[in-house]
Amino acid sequence: MRGRGCLPGLRTRSRRVHSCYQRRLADAAVGGRPVVVHLQVRRFRCPAASCPRTTFVEQIDGLTFRHGRRSQRLNVVLQMVALMLAGRAGGRLAAVLSAAVSRSTLLRLIHALPDPPAVTPRVLGVDDFALRKGHVYGTVLIDVETHRPIDLLPDRESATLARWLSEHPGVEIICRDRASGYAEGARLGAPDAVQVADRWHLFHNLTEAVDRCVTKHSTHLRTPEPPPNTEASAAAAAELEKITEAAKAERAAHWCADRTRDRHQEIHALIDKGLTLREISRELGLARNTVRKFARAATAEELSAGKWQGRASVLDDYKPYLHQRWREGCTSAKQLFEEIKAAGFRGGYSVVRDYLQPLRAGAKPADRARRPPSVRDVTGWITRHPDSLTQDETLQLKAILARCPQLDATAEHVRAFAEIMNTRAGHKLAAWIDSVKAGNLPELVSFVNGIGCDLRAVEAGLTLPFSSGAVEGQVNRIKMLKRQMFGRAGLALLRKRVLLAV
Repeated sequence: MRGRGCLPGLRTRSRRVHSCYQRRLADAAVGGRPVVVHLQVRRFRCPAASCPRTTFVEQIDGLTFRHGRRSQRLNVVLQMVALMLAGRAGGRLAAVLSAAVSRSTLLRLIHALPDPPAVTPRVLGVDDFALRKGHVYGTVLIDVETHRPIDLLPDRESATLARWLSEHPGVEIICRDRASGYAEGARLGAPDAVQVADRWHLFHNLTEAVDRCVTKHSTHLRTPEPPPNTEASAAAAAELEKITEAAKAERAAHWCADRTRDRHQEIHALIDKGLTLREISRELGLARNTVRKFARAATAEELSAGKWQGRASVLDDYKPYLHQRWREGCTSAKQLFEEIKAAGFRGGYSVVRDYLQPLRAGAKPADRARRPPSVRDVTGWITRHPDSLTQDETLQLKAILARCPQLDATAEHVRAFAEIMNTRAGHKLAAWIDSVKAGNLPELVSFVNGIGCDLRAVEAGLTLPFSSGAVEGQVNRIKMLKRQMFGRAGLALLRKRVLLAV
């Protein structure tokens, strides 16, 4: 029992042993079996009269720590498991390692870890992340040169960022998105630092302006139909009139129509004599509802219209006309429906559309009506690199730009801006802005006016090699860490994992 103990936190040593007792420490498993260390330790009396502690326990370097029920080695292992996997997943892995602990214990181990030493980067990246999407947001700060996170701020207010920058002087370059809050915070907290607007956000804003421009001129996206053949259309109209008259004559000549006319005359003759419907029904041997139907019809043609033609569809009379117009090149179901409707067709649009579907499917690909490109398609063609377009997309875009001078000018401005961005030629931005303002493109002018409010940061973003790409990667990582913790990712716990689990 000889030796001396050192008072924790002080340099005072003591040789006076107060007592001794056994500690049981869980250690890392061996061969898949849990290990428990039985250790006898001594309690010493404190020799300093002014010390509030009367006794203290000796600690074994590399093995024990105050109030610990695990060895230092096992504690470090569980801390790493907690940092990488958080509570539930970490608990499952700890059970496999024969060191079963609860998920709450693992989260407490994370909270107990000390913060990493504070550093001030030369190039700082700033972006926001969602603590509760749509409601609560925070700010992540990273070292752009090393891609390591530095700190997490509880909100995305300009005052909070300015306070952090003033407490950490030495930042030379600040990479951010185009949010005005971060711009103001960077200006207040580090007035000498160069602000760099992120290139991805710049091009994204330009794409939104192009989308609005394409939407405005969307009528030019559809290939204009060829002018109608006047002679062929007149012949088709004459054929339609001929078909309609023939159908009427066929209905009038049918034997059922003759019987209907005779019965109609007979029933109305009895009505003129003053007989009731019941008496007429008894005399002719007809159902009363049949007699009532004939009595209500002013003419026999009302009862025979659309009947006794042996047809499977109300469209049969108009099919020859539809085929003739189809051969002329008119493949629009809506247009053909309007034409036959004006001639007396009593069916619906879906009847015409469904009848034309087999004709459309059986036509050669070159003869089928091409679906016009959407606004999103054309916006993508204009904003993408020409080498990434297929031959068909290139031809369609070329035709659209030839039909619409405004979209052609928009495409030229987009190519010029992309060239400035790819070659880091920020000094050409002013000339590009002047060329856009000289044109008649309100959507791009609005984009340029937005750039003018943040011109120095935009020029730096188009000149310097730094961007916010590394910050966006950390934002994605934060989303993954939040999902791991199933709603328990408060800012304090999330900050520990973001800063230490790297």
